[in-house]
Amino acid sequence: MKMNELTSRVEKALDEIRPFLQSDGGDISLVNIDEELNVLVQLHGACIGCKVNQMTLTNGVEMTIRRLAPEVKSVSEVNLAAKA
Repeated sequence: MKMNELTSRVEKALDEIRPFLQSDGGDISLVNIDEELNVLVQLHGACIGCKVNQMTLTNGVEMTIRRLAPEVKSVSEVNLAAKA
């Protein structure tokens, strides 16, 4: 399996979920896919601090990514702003 093919499928999954997030004033971006096939994403805008963002991450984002890239082991949110 090529990492660039996996990245492409993960990006396609994010493109599917993005309009729903944007309709609520948020967005999402891919940060990294590591060698163990764990996906890191970053939520933006209204999604940061939203009470249901963990549910959105699990039920929306992770489910969509796994449908298009079933080999992905996990999907986690990273908050890059907090590390800055």
